[in-house]
Order: sequence, then structure tokens, then C-alpha cells
Amino acid sequence: MDHKKIGIVTPWFGMEIPGGAEAEIRGLALHLAQAGVKLEILTTCVKEFLSDWSVNYHKEGLTKEQGIPVRRFRVRKRDTAQFDQVNRKLMTGQMPLTKEEEETYVREMINSPGLYSYMEEHKEEYTVFVFIPYMFGTTYYGMQVCPEKSVLIPCLHDESYIYLEVFQELFPKIAGMVFLSKPEYELADQVYDLGNVNTEVLGAGVNTDVSFDAKRFREKYQIFDNFLLYAGRKDEGKNVHTLLRYFTEYKKRNEDSLKLVLIGGGNIEIPKDAEEDVYDLGFVPVQDKYDAYGAATMLCQPSANESFSIVIMESWLCGRPVLVNADCAVTKNFVMEANGGLYFEDYFEFEGALHYIVNHLKTADSMGRQGQEYVRSHFSWDVIVRKYRRFLEGGFDVKCKKIKGG
Repeated sequence: MDHKKIGIVTPWFGMEIPGGAEAEIRGLALHLAQAGVKLEILTTCVKEFLSDWSVNYHKEGLTKEQGIPVRRFRVRKRDTAQFDQVNRKLMTGQMPLTKEEEETYVREMINSPGLYSYMEEHKEEYTVFVFIPYMFGTTYYGMQVCPEKSVLIPCLHDESYIYLEVFQELFPKIAGMVFLSKPEYELADQVYDLGNVNTEVLGAGVNTDVSFDAKRFREKYQIFDNFLLYAGRKDEGKNVHTLLRYFTEYKKRNEDSLKLVLIGGGNIEIPKDAEEDVYDLGFVPVQDKYDAYGAATMLCQPSANESFSIVIMESWLCGRPVLVNADCAVTKNFVMEANGGLYFEDYFEFEGALHYIVNHLKTADSMGRQGQEYVRSHFSWDVIVRKYRRFLEGGFDVKCKKIKGG
């Protein structure tokens, strides 16, 4: 690449903030920069997803975070009530929206006119703009500044938002789209006309430099039986309630000593029938998390909406197989490609999978090793950086033309 730089555009940025897309772009920026790629984060002054999107938490301007230039812009005050009214329809699947409702959605979510003006004035300084994820104002309006050198990492699931006409009109006009998995690409290809868009499945980077000690975990938390592990937020969207219901039913129907261990934030009510067999450890130190993966008989990822799944990759890196929801095309595809676990469609398949693993521990070990090899060969950061450099340096430096006001 010449003297120009990559601009990574994201609604908020921070080295500690939570979220899958947030972690992905943080890791990608750090590892590309370490590989000598000149880049800059273009973002807003908002702290994180769970913050008020009208509040400027950070100071405007240019700072450096772990050596990466971060350029922040103030957000425009939004009409939260208008947005919430439309967003409620999207969240409950009341589709299609009217044209006016779609315009309200993109206009009244997080937006920064200063960011778009800066991009317009300085676009020749950038080889390519990379946007993540797809549904925010910074992406929608930002990509319109220079669609011919805009690359989107959408982080798609099959949800109401992806069917909005504003996205169906814009996405075919951009230069490139990068996907974290094959099913995510297949979904995008069904919904959008990507015939003129440079598309590629590149995956996501995973920190493969992990160590774990199963014995240390068991002794620290006094859990010596075989156990199924859940790692992640304990909320409805992650389907952990289904896991808890299925596990409770499993314990009623089976007399083995299998336990369920939950780690991660959020609160969930443990059914009285299962209290003796469920350990809710809440947040644990990072090393304890890896030790838990290594000690588990199997990890369960019950979510039906994933565009990737770091917890599956981490479980495999610690040599343990995974059990995933068959309704999630992404995680099911990973399990099949890696031959690193099983999947379930209903309670009886869930029960059958647990029976099989508990009674075939050597096979479970083998699945875990296969998963480990799959992660190392596909998603280690050196592999991901190589793929992204090849894609982004492929040439998006073209004359920009603006297609629609932001």
C-alpha cells in the first residue's frame, strides 16, 4: 500500500467495551497495525452500545489507543421516542415498514454529521473505508460518502433489520463485503443483489495463545463431576433459558451426575428442580474461563443467532467439543466443517447428544482436538491478517461519487 491509510468506521470504539463486533474490530485493528498496515479508527464520542446514543462520553478529536490513531466525532441529538417506536416493530417482526419508518430508523439512531463531513473532505487520504457492523447510522451514511471504496463487515443474522429496503438499495453499490462464515455469506446473497460487490468469506480472528488447567478449575470451584458448560451473557437473545429448561428435563429423566456450569454476566432464575445440579459462577477471571473450557465435558452454545461464535472457538482451543443449536446455520456449519461436536434441534436430540458424549469420552476428546486444529488453521490472527491484507490491498482506490445525502 502507498502512503494512504485504511479508515475503520464503527459507531463506538474502546479497548475494554463489550460486544462481538466490538471485539472483532478491536482485534483486527491491533493485529493489522502490528503487521505494519497504516490505519485509523473513525468513530463517535459515544462510549458503547448500552450507552445513550445522544451523549458524548469521549472528547472529540484524535487520540492514540495502544498505538492506534482513534479519531472521534460528536453525535447528533436523536429523537429516541421516534426511533424506539420503529425499532419495536423491527424487534417484534412487524414487517414491512413504510418508507417513512425506514428513514426514521436510520435518521434517529446513532449519527454523526461531523464524521460524514470529515470523510467527505479527507476521503482521498484513505485507500479504503471498512465499516462494521451493518445496522448503524455511521455505516449507512458513512458508506454513502464514497461507496466505491467502502467495504462492509456486516455481522449478519437472519433478523428483521437485514430486510430493510434502505439496506437493499445501498449494499449493491459498495465495493466489498467481508463475511465471518459461509452461511452468513449465503444469507446476504439471498437478501441483497451482490453481483457487482467484491465478496469474500474471511472469518474472524481468534487469540490462539491460550493455556488452561482443568484440575485447577475443578479444585478452585469444587466441581468434580462431568459438566456441560455455558459461557456468555445470560439473556433471552442467547437462548440460555432453553438450555436451562432442557437441562432440567434431562436431570428429571436421567440419573447420572452430569452438572451444568454457567459463566458470564446477567441474571437467570435456576429452576428449583435443578438447583443442586447447576452452578452459576457469574463473571470469572479470564484464566478461570479457559480452565473451565478445559475442564468441561462439552460446551453448549444454544444461541440461534450468531454470525460467528468466539466461545465455540475458545472451547475448541482448550480441546473440548461443542453442542450447538441446529437452527443456527453458522454454528452448525462450523461444527460440521471441524467435525468438532454435535447439534440439536429439540429436547430429545439434546438428550441424545449428552448421552453420546458422556458415554464416549474418548470420541469427545477426539472432537475437541479436531476443533482445535480447525481454529488454528482457519482463524489464528496471522492467518486472518494475511487474508485481510490481500483483500484490502486488492485495490479500492477509485474516484468517489456521492450517491445520497447523509
